[in-house]
Amino acid sequence: MRSSLGARLAASVPAAIVAVALSIAPVAAQQVPHMPDPVAVTVSPASTALLVMDVVPAICSAQQPNCIALVPRLAALIAAARKAGVFVVYSAAQLTPLAEPVGPVPFLTAIAPQKGDPIILGAAQDRFFSTTLDGLLRRHGVTTLILTGWRENGSVLYTAVGANLHDYTVVVAEDATSATHDYDVAVGRYQLLTQLNGNANNEPLKKGAVTLSRGDLITYR
Repeated sequence: MRSSLGARLAASVPAAIVAVALSIAPVAAQQVPHMPDPVAVTVSPASTALLVMDVVPAICSAQQPNCIALVPRLAALIAAARKAGVFVVYSAAQLTPLAEPVGPVPFLTAIAPQKGDPIILGAAQDRFFSTTLDGLLRRHGVTTLILTGWRENGSVLYTAVGANLHDYTVVVAEDATSATHDYDVAVGRYQLLTQLNGNANNEPLKKGAVTLSRGDLITYR
């Protein structure tokens, strides 16, 4: 009885309405709000660190052309930060968190660590989770963290959340990070500006939040 009633009700709904509903719903679900443009920021070298994440051969390879493409821009940003005296830190995923790392982490040559640069191995995309990153930054007087590397909707996003939870102000250099697909980048940027202490209008250096900037828009003073 119920099944026949349901069939009669379904049949009474005009097919055109069903077709329109099915065509509109998925499209509406995929719309991402317009994102503000990257903004200029000026940071103090003495209280700023630059974190470079996951730009290693195992990840940044021919299978990830967007990662390869960001390397020259990232290299330029690292060089400018070093020249200004910014503390540079590297991080990579450690797939077996309970095991001791075997040998040095092989970052790509163009952006490789220099002698003395710390390398944080993380078992999670949030590189503050179960690592020494927070203590390391605090010992160096860091209050602002510039995030770069792979992946904008992965380690960059979740480390930004972790940084905000630890009261750091975050700058994401959007030309020095990326993701596999355009929609990954769009979703990542939306989440960066709307998580926790939101900064939907991309106010420069909003305390405890994320600002989207770009390598050529970051100055040190």
